[in-house]
Amino acid sequence: METVEESAIERAWGNLARGFRDIAAGAARTLGLSARSLSLTAPALKEAMAGCLDARGGDVSARLKAAELGQAYSHADAAGRRAFLETLVQEFDAEPAGISGAIEAWQNAEEGARAAEQAALRAALRPPWERLLTQFLSLPAGVKFLVDMRADLLTYARENAALKVLDRDLRALLESWFDVGFLDVRRISWNSPAALLEKIVHYEAVHEIRSWSDLRNRLESDRRLYGLFHPRMPDEPLAFVEVALTEGLAGNVQVLLDETAPLVDASAGDSAIFYSISNTQKGLTGIAFGEWLIKKVVGRLKEELPNLKTFATLSPLPGFASWLTLQQAALLIRITPEAERKKLQGAVASARSFPRALQAALETADWAADAALSEVLQPVLRRLCLRYLLDRRADGQSLDPVARFHLRNGARLERINWRADLSANGLTLAHGLMVNYLYDLSAVDANRGNYAQQGKVALGSDLKSLARQVTGPRIPALPPISGH
Repeated sequence: METVEESAIERAWGNLARGFRDIAAGAARTLGLSARSLSLTAPALKEAMAGCLDARGGDVSARLKAAELGQAYSHADAAGRRAFLETLVQEFDAEPAGISGAIEAWQNAEEGARAAEQAALRAALRPPWERLLTQFLSLPAGVKFLVDMRADLLTYARENAALKVLDRDLRALLESWFDVGFLDVRRISWNSPAALLEKIVHYEAVHEIRSWSDLRNRLESDRRLYGLFHPRMPDEPLAFVEVALTEGLAGNVQVLLDETAPLVDASAGDSAIFYSISNTQKGLTGIAFGEWLIKKVVGRLKEELPNLKTFATLSPLPGFASWLTLQQAALLIRITPEAERKKLQGAVASARSFPRALQAALETADWAADAALSEVLQPVLRRLCLRYLLDRRADGQSLDPVARFHLRNGARLERINWRADLSANGLTLAHGLMVNYLYDLSAVDANRGNYAQQGKVALGSDLKSLARQVTGPRIPALPPISGH
């Protein structure tokens, strides 16, 4: 596949800049003016922003000014964009004096005038920058512009408290604009526009798409790929999900993505395996529509293929290997039966203890290809993996980000798969393990409620007995294995 030197983010800003330049030029021609290139100095930005908020000149004038600001921001480097956002929040925040006056007027208002003063208070609380940003909604690329602007904010706000406030409020605006009632799910096929297919290749975040033939394989008749779209961003997927139609649960992603494997008759398969779910827009971080996307896709699949009975995932475990390196010897020993510990120590003769044997085994080159070593590691890592998946953060949520997503959405932790992803990434992040989360449609609501209210994880029958062996008092995860 062609190598692209320019980063995707810079390409996106370049495209937006050209779009805003054309919009500004068109608006300027209508007004008999010349479109300007704005300076990014604080005084020039303040003047331009104030002009954009000025209602004089009509809609075309407002469009011109918003496009000029958008072009300036899109052309700017990182420092210029940060200066733009800092000027916006410093110079166009709500006025404390105006808020105080509106509160006093509301408190002192007669009963009949209370409603009017309350409306005035709401207006005083609304910062001018909010009205300025909504000016972009009238431009063709304005929604995408604001989504990408928030992606910048997420970076810059780490070091600037004022920008954190701006980020919080912009996120609230985006949540209202990206309500699921406005969103649409579309199937993406090999016949979809090439530009959209290129975006799928770029945005795939779980299993890299290595070539056009790899992509085509994921769009074959026994596969489905659905994208989530906003009407104001019709060519930009907000998220997408890749599905394989199989007979029974899938337990190995390399087998699932094998380009040489024969096609499965989609009308004969009984299972839909969600093997990749990717969010594409960093600027929409924290805005949840994953649950809705899964529900819509399940509905589409059931309507098209009524033979489907099982809806499950084949999911990665991105935090397992890191978690394991931090566990104390006491926990490793308590969870693992003596017979399994002895087998592993016997397979790694140089190790003086079980924790060191485990560390040495996992550091052995190509351990996954060593049948004898792999056999003794399997029960040990499955137990530890289940403990990892059942452990929780201080807020009661699962440690693993993928587990949090599916358990919050009502899925059941169905199966832990051994040697399921032997890619370099799969071995590095999770020692080759993957998980099936099963969406039992009759139990989704109960599972979601139990997880939200009690932190209870719904388990498949094969994992229930194992869970009793690995749960127990939490042991602080402080020294790494290498310290034992």
